[in-house]
Amino acid sequence: MIFESDEFCELFKGSFPFYLLCLLPIFLMLSPATLVNASHEFTVYRMHQYDLHGLSKGCRTANLNLEARSLKSWSTQRHCVVARLEHLASHSLHNIKENSGGLLLVLPQNIDSLTSEMKEILTELEVQLLDDETMVPVYFINWSPELEEIVTDIENNKLANDKGIPAWEAILQSFSANGYQIVVNAGKPAVRNDANIVSIQGKLSGYGIEDKLPTIAIVAHLDSFGVAPELSFGADSNGSGIVMMLELIRIFSHLYSNSRAHAPVNILFFLSGGGKFNYQGSKKWLEDHLDTLEGSLLQEAIYVLCLDTVSSNKGLFLHVSKPPKDGSSLAKFFQGISVTSEIPVEVVHKKINLADEMLAWEHERYSIRRLPAATISTIKSHKNPVRGTVFDTHDRIDISSLTRNIEIVAASLARQIYNISGSSHFAVHMGTEEEMVKTWLEFLASHSRSSSLLFEKNNPLIKSLQDMFNRYLEDVKLSVQTTDKRDPEFMFYDTTSAVVNIYNVKPAIFDLFLTVIISLYLCLVFGVIKKMYSVYAILTPSSPLKKVKS
Repeated sequence: MIFESDEFCELFKGSFPFYLLCLLPIFLMLSPATLVNASHEFTVYRMHQYDLHGLSKGCRTANLNLEARSLKSWSTQRHCVVARLEHLASHSLHNIKENSGGLLLVLPQNIDSLTSEMKEILTELEVQLLDDETMVPVYFINWSPELEEIVTDIENNKLANDKGIPAWEAILQSFSANGYQIVVNAGKPAVRNDANIVSIQGKLSGYGIEDKLPTIAIVAHLDSFGVAPELSFGADSNGSGIVMMLELIRIFSHLYSNSRAHAPVNILFFLSGGGKFNYQGSKKWLEDHLDTLEGSLLQEAIYVLCLDTVSSNKGLFLHVSKPPKDGSSLAKFFQGISVTSEIPVEVVHKKINLADEMLAWEHERYSIRRLPAATISTIKSHKNPVRGTVFDTHDRIDISSLTRNIEIVAASLARQIYNISGSSHFAVHMGTEEEMVKTWLEFLASHSRSSSLLFEKNNPLIKSLQDMFNRYLEDVKLSVQTTDKRDPEFMFYDTTSAVVNIYNVKPAIFDLFLTVIISLYLCLVFGVIKKMYSVYAILTPSSPLKKVKS
C-alpha cells in the first residue's frame, strides 16, 4: 500500500487523537481480559487483641502490604504467609510468628466435615496463637470459591516453590508466573475507651418476708471467646449456659406466679459480662453487694450455682473449690441431681490457686468471698479447648441433650426448693420446651458475643436478654463496669475486622523485562521518525525521492 506523507500528517492535525483517546479505554473495558480480575476484595477478621491485668495478648498490628507466599515458599519478613488453617498444624507456628511479615489463614470450608482429631488440633492452634502477644498482623478469612482459586494458585506457584531450578529457567518462568500482593489498610489499633462490661440481674422473690428467706443465686457468663472476636459465637461455651438459665427463669417464674406453688426461697439470676476475662462481671457484682453496708440477698445466699458449657450428653460434673459438707444446701443439691439425672454425675474438687493468672471456673470468684458455690458443666477440665474456640458453633450442639440437662437441673432445684425427699423423681417433666431451647440457642449462636463487641447498652443481644428478664423477673437491673483508666484491669482494642485487597501482580523481573521491551520499541519508533524519508522511500518504490537519487 502506498502512503502519502501529507495525508498521514493530516490524520494527527484533525480530531483523530481525541477519538483515539476516548475509544481506547472503551476497547480496554470491552476486552475479555478485563483488568478487574487483577484485584479481589474480601472481608477479613483480625486476631484478638486485649490487655488483661497489665499483660498484652494477641495481635498488636493491623496493616499489611506484602507479597503472598505459601507455607512452603515463604522465607523473609517481606512475605505474608497465606495458608489453610488445617495445613498450619504441621509447621512451626512460632517461626512464622517471629520471622514472617504477616499471616492470612483460610478457615475450613465445612467445619462439620473435619474429624474430631483435626478439630482438637485446630483448637490447640488457637491457644498457641493467643498464648502471648504477636507483633505481625494475623487475619482470618472465610472460604469461598474465588478465594480457593487464589490460594491454589499461590500454593502451586512454581517460581516461588522450585528454589533449585536453573537461573535461565527461573527467568523464563517469571514471564508467565503470577504473584499476589496482600494489602490491608486498617490503621493502627486503638484502645476502646468507651468499652464496658455489661451484666444483667433479676430475681424471683420467695413466699414470705424476703429478707428472712433463704436465697439461691444462679449465674452464667454471657460472653464467648475465640482467636478472632467476630468469629467467636460460643454456642456451647457459654450459649448453652445462657439458654439453661433462661429456661430456669421461665419455668420457675410460672411456678412462683401460682400461689399454691410459690416456694419460700428467693432465686437470684445473674448474667455476668466479662466471663472470659477472669469473670470481671461477677467480681464487680460481688463488690457491689458484699462491700456495702446495705443488706443484700447475695450476702445470705445458701449457695451460688454457676452454669458453664452444659450441652454434652457424656455426663454432668459439679466443680467445687471445697467439698460440700454433709447436710449443707450444696450437698443436698448434689444429692438431688444424682437422683434425677439419667446420666453420670460426678463432683470434681479443685483448689483455687491464687497465683494463677486466670481463675479456672466462675464459682471460684464466689468461693474466694466465702460463699458456697459450684459450677455445673458437662466438661471435666477447665482446660478443655472447647471453652474458647471459633469452632464452637451451633451445628455441634445436640439440642435434645441440652434440653435433657436443663430438665435435670430444673428438677434438682425444684426438689430442694420444695423440700422433696426420697428416691423418686420430682416430676416427669418440668416444662422444658425443646423448641424454645433451639430458638434461643440459634439466636445466641448467630451473634458474636465477644466482650470487646458487647460494650454497648443498646446492643441488640443485650437488649433481647434484658427484655427476657423484664418479662419474667422482678427488680431487673443492667450494670455497666468501666475499667480504671489509671490502672486498667482490662483493655479492648478496635479493628476487629477489615477489608483485604488481593492484587494479581507479576514478579519484579517481569517489570524489568517489560521496561527493556518498551525502551527498544521507543528507540525503534524514534529511529523510524528520524529516518522517515528513507522509510518512505523503501515503502514507495516509485516515489520521486528515488528518482531524484537515481
